[in-house]
Amino acid sequence: MSQTTTSWKWPPKAKIYEALSAIADDRVDIVHDREATVASSDRAKSYTVVWDEGREAFGANDNASYWVGYMGYPIIATVMKLGLLRPQPDAAALLGGVNWNELNRAYKRNYDAAVEFVLQNILRDGGDAEAVRAEADRLFGELKLLKLGRITPPGAPPKRG
Repeated sequence: MSQTTTSWKWPPKAKIYEALSAIADDRVDIVHDREATVASSDRAKSYTVVWDEGREAFGANDNASYWVGYMGYPIIATVMKLGLLRPQPDAAALLGGVNWNELNRAYKRNYDAAVEFVLQNILRDGGDAEAVRAEADRLFGELKLLKLGRITPPGAPPKRG
């Protein structure tokens, strides 16, 4: 890693679920060897994610990454798309189509409550919510082991359009 990288704060585990949704909905686009775009769950915004040559440090212009200092779901989804984390497709598929923006607003940014609502809906629809939870736990642990650094984000967060 370069000398200019810094560390990330740990994201809420809920950001793993949001990243899995982005993968399921094919909202991550690798635009070249060190940049991706990630559409928001309501597709009203598009975030830019950048990384260093060794894929050891990332930066993004989503609000969490830019303002709060933890790895937001656009980075986590990009790390998944790049193959540094390998989610189980079945678990990701159960999270497709979730509008996290709407849920996070409804639950007043109580991310855990939003996740529980989604998991209850999966269970109600006959899906394996516990498998999804176990997969999110596994991916969260693996993300920690990557020890990814933080680099300068590619500009300020986009405005809702």
